[in-house]
Amino acid sequence: MTAPARPQPLARHHYRFFRSIGTRWMDNDVYGHVNNVVYYSWFDTAVNAYLIEHGALDIHAGRVIGLVVETQCYYFAPLAFPQAVEAGLRVAHVGRSSVRYEVGIFAAGAEQCAARGHFVHVYVDRDSRRPVAALPDALQRVVETLQ
Repeated sequence: MTAPARPQPLARHHYRFFRSIGTRWMDNDVYGHVNNVVYYSWFDTAVNAYLIEHGALDIHAGRVIGLVVETQCYYFAPLAFPQAVEAGLRVAHVGRSSVRYEVGIFAAGAEQCAARGHFVHVYVDRDSRRPVAALPDALQRVVETLQ
């Protein structure tokens, strides 16, 4: 049985949108680089900020919210405070009630990502927490801009 190929870093042109993110002193771990859990926070920030800023998600009063049901990250190069980073964002798959977002984390200005990963949002009714029958129109339109 052949082992699957190890994921490789992707270049900037693979992503549709970029968000600048500043590192913080507390992001570094005892090994002198940004701790792995911080990358997941950056994924969440990149996706949700884009959706909120483009009118696709109302985190306070919207009837539909996104719950993360899957996440993964591959690391290729270390980042450390006080380095500036950029999160590249794209959509890889849109389902009936779910979206797979892919995020690349880049040192500011770098051509290749230092890490890349994904997470899947399942969009649910805020009260029942049951998946919606279809993505809301505003969300569908915004997601299409990232494909």
